[in-house]
Amino acid sequence: MREDGIVARKRRKYKKPVSQQRIQPVAHNILGRAFRVGEKNTIWACDVSYFWTRSGWIHLAVVMDLFSRRIIGWSMNDRLDKELTKDALRMALAARAPDCSVMHHSDQGAEYSNNEYQSLLRENKMTISMSRKANCYDNAVVESFFKTIKTELTRHRQFNTKDEARSAIFEYIEVFYNRKRMHSTLGYLSPAEYERLNSTN
Repeated sequence: MREDGIVARKRRKYKKPVSQQRIQPVAHNILGRAFRVGEKNTIWACDVSYFWTRSGWIHLAVVMDLFSRRIIGWSMNDRLDKELTKDALRMALAARAPDCSVMHHSDQGAEYSNNEYQSLLRENKMTISMSRKANCYDNAVVESFFKTIKTELTRHRQFNTKDEARSAIFEYIEVFYNRKRMHSTLGYLSPAEYERLNSTN
């Protein structure tokens, strides 16, 4: 190549368009892996995962109260977008109607850092905490929930349709996980039973 005067063409480094770059400031990790909480409606942790069906992917967003590990808000959709996470948060707010400031912890994904979602948090006077970039351990409790549901519900089961998956996930969360499944961290009580025995409000 040198003898013939041939020079390799360098690949340009990819740069995100301004419209795709993060404009919002990233919140600090205020939670700091302090996953044991003394009262409900103190810290809510959120995340998104996905499930395969023969009809395509379905995404699940959840809001967990770290006090009892209870899933207090959830939403399912074909697409991973800001509406998915907003619907899960709205469900949690409607179910709990907290009368004090709640810490909201999530990762830095666009589903949580977008302007509309951040506005919803501010409207409800929530303290914003975010995991450090690419650090799943900062939101380990919700990560553990997704591992559990995939192990217990979907590992040996193939969903033919998205509606079949939605029905099974709904039943797992509302009928089994929240009300019946025992947790070692809760003294082998279910989230609902733990709240019944330990909540002061």
